[in-house]
Amino acid sequence: MTLRSTASPAAGRPARRRSAAWPVLCVLATVPVAGLSVFRAIPAQWPTVVVQLLSFTPWLLIPAGAAILLAVVGRRRSLVWLTAVAAAAQLFWLFPLDYGRGAPEAGAVTVPLTAMNINSEFGQADAAEIVRLVREKGVGLLTVQEHSQVLEDRLAAAGLPELLPNRLSDPTDDGAGSAIYSAHRLEAVGTLPDTPFQMPIVRLTLDGAGTPAVLEVANVHALPPVDVRVEQWRSDLAALARLAARPGNRLLIGDFNATYDHAEFRALLDDGPDGRKMVDAGTAAGMRLVPTWPMEGHRLPGIAIDHLVTSPGITSAGYSVHRIPGTDHAAVVATLAVPSAG
Repeated sequence: MTLRSTASPAAGRPARRRSAAWPVLCVLATVPVAGLSVFRAIPAQWPTVVVQLLSFTPWLLIPAGAAILLAVVGRRRSLVWLTAVAAAAQLFWLFPLDYGRGAPEAGAVTVPLTAMNINSEFGQADAAEIVRLVREKGVGLLTVQEHSQVLEDRLAAAGLPELLPNRLSDPTDDGAGSAIYSAHRLEAVGTLPDTPFQMPIVRLTLDGAGTPAVLEVANVHALPPVDVRVEQWRSDLAALARLAARPGNRLLIGDFNATYDHAEFRALLDDGPDGRKMVDAGTAAGMRLVPTWPMEGHRLPGIAIDHLVTSPGITSAGYSVHRIPGTDHAAVVATLAVPSAG
């Protein structure tokens, strides 16, 4: 009797097909990570779509991690190494080692100032919640973008003038309005030139125990990088970089419409006075991945586009992000230690 195998020649094919599917899925997950990593690594003036995609660079860690898992399951050593390199690049960008840190001169006397920013989304932000946060956090400086007369009236009704009696405001109905409220002496210096949105600059005098500290504040609202406006966005950030390079105590606070993953924003940080880096308070606090937009409306992954950027002699502490009903931006708050003039 002759025994013959009854197994079909194709019996092993489904298993082989399933095993072959893992590398394919791995490659599909790796391609967008690798592509955007190239754009992130090269500080070129990329077109609008790339600039927008770069905003979401931190989220690439998810497909990068999935690609490693697929490579391991598929038992492809070359893919494991490739995906590991891609993931390592994402981790390096998530936790940059070269960001600026505030460091006042030895023996310098500092004056504390708690600063807060909110983009009110055409004045729709909840005024009572803004005032509650100002009171709770002991805010001495509040900057507002997309400020409207309706919001100004609601803030007044909620009691903001009692907390921050000094004000420089120019409300509008088109998103270009701005306001600066302060508990300290406030002096208008001017506005950043050639910007579609208002970016007023003021000088604060902070009275401490000894010599007062002087702080120049720019209320930032850069144009968003959409459509053909991406060049104006670059121009706005370049103008802010020129302002950052000036000597003295300086705070750039507001809606930059840019993240740490944009070369234009990092260039701004690199252009501090005397070749020193400016300091992004959120990044210095290890919280650059905490999103500030979008809080409402847009169904997009969260990103950090609202910043407090200081000159290198100013240190910051207590950085925090707070949701405000009515606006798609979060409020950002930090306490600064501003060196006195003495």
